[in-house]
Amino acid sequence: MDPHPFFGVFLHSLGGLAAGSFYIPFKKVRGWSWESYWLVNGVFSWIVLPWLVALLVCPNLIDVFRDAPLSSMGWAYFFGALWGVGGLTFGLSMRYLGMSLGYALALGFCAAFGTIIPPMFTGKLGPLVESNSGLMILAGVGVCLAGIALCGRAGWMKERELSPEQKKATIREFSFVKGVWVAIFAGIMSACMAFGISAGKPMAELATKYGTSAIWSTSPIYVLVMAGGFTTNFIWCVFLNVRNKSSADYLGPGATASALASNYLFSALAGTIWYMQFLFYGMGTTQMGRYDFSSWAIHMAFIIVFSNLWGLYFLEWRGVSRSVHRIVFAGILVLVASTLVIGLGNYLATLK
Repeated sequence: MDPHPFFGVFLHSLGGLAAGSFYIPFKKVRGWSWESYWLVNGVFSWIVLPWLVALLVCPNLIDVFRDAPLSSMGWAYFFGALWGVGGLTFGLSMRYLGMSLGYALALGFCAAFGTIIPPMFTGKLGPLVESNSGLMILAGVGVCLAGIALCGRAGWMKERELSPEQKKATIREFSFVKGVWVAIFAGIMSACMAFGISAGKPMAELATKYGTSAIWSTSPIYVLVMAGGFTTNFIWCVFLNVRNKSSADYLGPGATASALASNYLFSALAGTIWYMQFLFYGMGTTQMGRYDFSSWAIHMAFIIVFSNLWGLYFLEWRGVSRSVHRIVFAGILVLVASTLVIGLGNYLATLK
């Protein structure tokens, strides 16, 4: 299949929209502890949807798993488990910083580590800096990080301008210092998703060999990576259920049947929307050509763009000065520009 990098960028934008929006249904969950709705979300996003999609689009899924190298499967699961730790702390960054700033800082580190380390590990970084197309992609990554820095600066200015009461009017548990440290850790660990996808490439190659369309070839990888993520999240959420005595949430004593059903529905909806990001991410990656690892930076950039737009919609930046709003919008525009620069670099690579 011939690559179409700009179509790939469009697919990544859809994935970024899904990832930047998945937290919204949680706002409709009532009376449940965080660990309860996070676990229900995880069942759908990390178990049900990956298996369902893979079974639908990969006609010989079991054969792929049977014949895939054990090392590829093992590393995909292992990096998925590490990525799951990042997912847990990523949720905390939303609690302490809100959607706009939490996404920007956590995914900034995630973009940097997840984009640069895989080609370093596979030995592709050297050839990358020796070609104009490769240098264009690295420039795009740099532009992406500049956009993230602008969003981070806007958050720092918000911290200085607003009173504690104003901050907590829109983000109940706002804590800039605590949130920054959590976001840094979450971003570094979340980059393990990119490593897991890279480790699982032999499975994608087998899927294509056994009749799966190239655009769906990453589906078997997600089954194992997501299973690893679910493992760590399941352990932690059950631990919190026991410690916080919140296990009763799932049966809803004292709640009406409709209220309980609503909590399950919106938690499942969040999980479904969350998985859609990787459905489109996998499709977009197949369109990027030789430098497909650059997909990670594009994906992160679009997530930050849409999360910041949602943050503005939900008035998380209410009460700040116009200069802060200008910096937020500048950061969004720079992030969009970075995806086009990276897409251009991938396009130039297809001309050779």
